[in-house]
Amino acid sequence: MKTKQEIIEYINSLQGYEGYVQFSHRPIDKQRDVFYNAKRVHVEDEKGFVYEAHFCNGKKSQTIKQVNDGWFIAVTDISNILKEDKKTYISPIKDFNYGVEMAQIWEEVEDELCAGMKVKKLKKVAFAGFVKGDEK
Repeated sequence: MKTKQEIIEYINSLQGYEGYVQFSHRPIDKQRDVFYNAKRVHVEDEKGFVYEAHFCNGKKSQTIKQVNDGWFIAVTDISNILKEDKKTYISPIKDFNYGVEMAQIWEEVEDELCAGMKVKKLKKVAFAGFVKGDEK
């Protein structure tokens, strides 16, 4: 768990990543909170706080979530995710011509409803970057 100042410093250290930050007190601002096309990641400390953030460098996906009085960071290896396990969704960011790509991470587990055979179950969904509007 990190403090408010530590999480701002951590986000600003994520060079080579693309992603976005959602602050608690305002909507996502495309100019200040969204980082793509090698745009330098830099956020300012504000009156609100980082509610959540998602970043990816093509190999690692990082999710930052505010939990009580601290911030939790989850790092997921997405380097071996198959293309068919990546899905693109329409971005909720106003006037943003990129889709949001999400990687589905599956895990083989024995299923008692399938006579103990192994089946794939969805373990996690992680941010995998942005996809330009005409490439969706």
